[in-house]
Amino acid sequence: MTSKNKRSAIALERIYRLFELAGQEFGAKPDRSKRYVELARKLSSRNKAPIPAELKKRFCKKCGSFLVKGKNAEWKEAGELVQIKCRECGFAFKKGQK
Repeated sequence: MTSKNKRSAIALERIYRLFELAGQEFGAKPDRSKRYVELARKLSSRNKAPIPAELKKRFCKKCGSFLVKGKNAEWKEAGELVQIKCRECGFAFKKGQK
């Protein structure tokens, strides 16, 4: 395993951990969960490790908020696509449900 692959693997582990922490902290401290998402995105860009598809649905691309269905996000399913709307900033985006 090259050092570049090792770095990406470690970054990916940390990204998953940050999203896990964001989920745990959302109820008590939503600002902290937003910060965890910000750190995960920064980690992803610095190490050229893409955020996995299942995690891309969990944050707003515009304001960076951690999204929880029914709390601060609206989810509408239409066939293969899911439209997600952030209630904090109003931004809506579509993701494949694969």
